[in-house]
Amino acid sequence: MTLAGMVLCAGLGTRLRPLTARCPKPAVPVCGVPLVRYTLGLLAGAGVRRVAVNVHHLPEAMAAAAQEAAGALGLELAVSPEPVIAGTGGALRQARRHLLGADAVVVVNGDVLFDVDLGAALSAHAASGALATMLLMAMPPGASYAAVELDEGGCVRRIAGRFGPGGAGLTPWHFPGVHVLAPELLELVPDEPFECDVNRHVYPPLMARGLVRGVVVAGYWNDLGAPDRYLAANLDVAAGRVPLRRFAGLAAPPRLAPDAVVEPGALVGSEVVIGAGCRVGAGARLERAVLWPGTAVAPGEVVRDAIAAGELRVPA
Repeated sequence: MTLAGMVLCAGLGTRLRPLTARCPKPAVPVCGVPLVRYTLGLLAGAGVRRVAVNVHHLPEAMAAAAQEAAGALGLELAVSPEPVIAGTGGALRQARRHLLGADAVVVVNGDVLFDVDLGAALSAHAASGALATMLLMAMPPGASYAAVELDEGGCVRRIAGRFGPGGAGLTPWHFPGVHVLAPELLELVPDEPFECDVNRHVYPPLMARGLVRGVVVAGYWNDLGAPDRYLAANLDVAAGRVPLRRFAGLAAPPRLAPDAVVEPGALVGSEVVIGAGCRVGAGARLERAVLWPGTAVAPGEVVRDAIAAGELRVPA
């Protein structure tokens, strides 16, 4: 099976501001490795060899991070600029020429860290004959994400409580941001509206025909949507709570970058990630913290439950 990937990287990352004023959300460092490197590694590990990445916010920085990651993995990469954000469906429309010729297209939200067996999901998609397969998970405890509802046969019947034909006896699931698409679906994305969402503008008529299906999966998932979740993702990777075997070319990254300097008397807790080129001053105290590359912590400064990025200190 020939596979193409589409990584959605055009978002503004508003909930992670002010960090995303410096860096696009899909490029933020997770244990010193840009998030997009994990995503491309997951795709490469499943057999994807060419990928399109759309860019809008800080487009040059996003493109550079994706190109470096793709180069390390030997992936063919196409950058799809979006001067105006086009939405999930619009992104596919804009990047269609880069995806043609594949037997299946794996679409991944660029702001998630997700350990999932893509091979099993691809097999389920191929066997079902669906035009689109949404990977689904149990709803995270206490979460209020919009649900994707399946019937007993595994067909998606309603999304976000209002899109699709609905029906009785449906089971709600969480959508973690990965679709598998048949190539025919690319031709069904309309030219209008320009900002087109697949859940609202493409899937509903297909749901009525049983052509959008769900496959329930399990695995570590984090959308890094806010500073506390971003901090948690770093600490989870550092502690080995995120299996990396499915992420091609990735080994367990160090909690403390080899060139980081920790001066005498500084106290660094066990739940701390320190990036390349960082300096922690004498008497400083770090607890549950992430230091972005090149950050200096002043002597005696306390960074606790926070992300330090240059002069920024973002509570988490």
